[in-house]
Amino acid sequence: MNQSLIIVVQARTGSSRLPGKVLKDVCGKPLLERLLERLARVKATSRIVIATTLDAADDPIAELCHQLGIDVFRGHATDLLDRHYRAALAFGAEAIVKIPSDCPLIDPMVVDRVLARYAEGDCDYVGNLHPASFPDGNDVEVLGLVALGVAWREAGLAMEREHTTPFIWERPERFRLANVSWEADTEGRQRDYSMSHRWTIDYPEDYEFVRRVYEELYPRNPAFGMNDILGLLESRPEIAAINAQYAGVNWYRHHLHELRTVNAQHTRLF
Repeated sequence: MNQSLIIVVQARTGSSRLPGKVLKDVCGKPLLERLLERLARVKATSRIVIATTLDAADDPIAELCHQLGIDVFRGHATDLLDRHYRAALAFGAEAIVKIPSDCPLIDPMVVDRVLARYAEGDCDYVGNLHPASFPDGNDVEVLGLVALGVAWREAGLAMEREHTTPFIWERPERFRLANVSWEADTEGRQRDYSMSHRWTIDYPEDYEFVRRVYEELYPRNPAFGMNDILGLLESRPEIAAINAQYAGVNWYRHHLHELRTVNAQHTRLF
């Protein structure tokens, strides 16, 4: 890839449902550090930036990154679009990879697949969420600085500012969009675990799920991937059941009246 590209991980300690989730312990290290370990195995780029807030409550995130030698950008607490755009400018990026900090089980190979698609050079935005097919918690979005700048200047809805990219993927008439889907199975059927497998963290049960997955897989294979997790859940269904009640629940449910390209089929309402 011949342009400057950085991985931007949005992280903060504030959370109404699970405060301080990014610093919770997972096999002896903070959850955020476990995510960084996984992103360090992404082949396409090695520079990672943590985009946190200016709030004093997020000083521990900045301190952890300092200890780990990870770059930090601090910006607006709720305007994630502004935070990502300014982080891109601060580090001279021509494109960014947007990764949420609540995805500590993300598979680096999935990140590389999305990056490879973006590297083809014919898109302003590439992700794996529209439509989603990977287990929830493998969220990857790559977008160029030009498209990000347009969104930064024009996005007016609170939802568009908070979630960074909707202004872009909601407007296929204005931006060149692409999506990466999970490969079809051996019988040619498209696989879709996005509504049935929840590997992201938002609730206490999600944290317990991630903690158990790490305890089962990490000691034997620190580089465990998506297929290792799927195998574990097939053999240990009680682990999958820990947070199964939240499978398919995502932020779309609060904004179905505002979104044009997403509907009730893409989220559970509870």
